[in-house]
Amino acid sequence: MVRPTFLLMLFLALPGCGSDEVGSDEDAKLAYEGLDGSIDKSITLGFQGFNAASSANISPQSGKGDKAGTITVGGQVDQGSSDNKTMNLTVELKGYSDDDKLTYDTTGSLPALSMKLSKIPTGTVDGTLSGDYAMTGDLEGDVTLSISFSGQLQPTAADPTKVERKPGTTHITGTATSGDGRYNVDLTQ
Repeated sequence: MVRPTFLLMLFLALPGCGSDEVGSDEDAKLAYEGLDGSIDKSITLGFQGFNAASSANISPQSGKGDKAGTITVGGQVDQGSSDNKTMNLTVELKGYSDDDKLTYDTTGSLPALSMKLSKIPTGTVDGTLSGDYAMTGDLEGDVTLSISFSGQLQPTAADPTKVERKPGTTHITGTATSGDGRYNVDLTQ
């Protein structure tokens, strides 16, 4: 006869039980929110590359997460003096964290961040983010994000010649896929 205590111990020892991977729409939202600050950092690094480049291709530009790790951006940015810019960037994260709750590393092919910035510095931004990330911290495991966003731009407070997303205006939608599950992301930042 199998004792109930043995069955409970066996159930708890099964792989995946009690896991902290993305398993709900709320987890999907958290998985994206931990990366949200990397969008503004990517815009800044993309413009740094644009200012240093002699062609549409930018050399890799690096920065730091607010709490840990690094972000490195490469790709293309429209040349010229227009107040409209398109950025097609790759984003590499190594031990990246803005909040000490989630840490990200990029896996496989680098995630793609594509943005159209219109009427800089006070216009709009529309874009997509898609890629694979390994997460540690409050959520664990691999996640694939497929995100779209649109919002308004503003000059940064520290340097009015630089641009960032205007807080509270960016609507973010998409999905986070982890394991066999696919979960929705829908929020405004």
